Amino acid sequence: MGAVGLPPGPGAPPPAQFAAPRHWGAPEAPAGTTTRLRPVRTRRPARVVAAVACLVLGLGLIGGAVTGSWLTGGADAEDGTPSGYAEARDLWHSTPVDTLFPRTLDGNGAGPGGADRVWTRVAVAPDSGCAKALDPLLLRAIQPVGCLRLLRATYTDATTSSVTTVGMVFTEADAPAMKALRARFTHEGLADRTDLMPRTYPAEGTVAEGFGDRQRASWTVSVLTDVPAVVYAVSGFADGRTVPDPQPARRAVASGATTAPAQAGLGHEAKGVADRVERRLRKTARPAPETPR
Repeated sequence: MGAVGLPPGPGAPPPAQFAAPRHWGAPEAPAGTTTRLRPVRTRRPARVVAAVACLVLGLGLIGGAVTGSWLTGGADAEDGTPSGYAEARDLWHSTPVDTLFPRTLDGNGAGPGGADRVWTRVAVAPDSGCAKALDPLLLRAIQPVGCLRLLRATYTDATTSSVTTVGMVFTEADAPAMKALRARFTHEGLADRTDLMPRTYPAEGTVAEGFGDRQRASWTVSVLTDVPAVVYAVSGFADGRTVPDPQPARRAVASGATTAPAQAGLGHEAKGVADRVERRLRKTARPAPETPR
């Protein structure tokens, strides 16, 4: 699918064949009953050298192919989609919620000035489609890659003064399509547009109950290319106060930023939660290889 226009914003070798195994203790065939073999001519040195050279060359080619496979993490498909891409797309229903959205997130050095942060999960939304959970214009922006499923959770900081909703949009696209979408978000600055700001998940009976659209203060949107997903986060004050001038996290965390979201560290909140959830998603999609024993 092509890009959707947006209004201006604000193969392994076959197994070797082995001879039938001998049984331990089986008698040898009597010498008189074996077939007499013709004498074998002595091989010429030149032929021996050529055979050895071919063997070494063959082993080198095989070793090179194996090494290349190790370095690239397996063969890529013809369309440039890494192996395991389809499996990563199914993580939304095959992975425990505590794996994708841990009950607590450690944000060592994630706060303003490198201060440590700890976020506690207060609510997890039922998995859903994107139509009602995303702003219509943001939904339109990611339409080229399709929305397979959306997962969301809301966290609060240790002081319960801020709340942050983080979401994962699992897409239907292959790697080239995800790269194209990421390039568009980068070149057109879509992640910084206020009219494409993600929506919150205000769970009733929690500190985030009053966290609605008007309470959004800072946000971040990241289009992944190694996993078919878009990860976002949006933060605000836990006391329900409105924020007339929200600011994207990229700007709110910049040195010298003086806006209300920046001064309250809400850009760090959105970026910190999104980064850690994104890392867990990548780690789950591509687990570390087992160490040989």
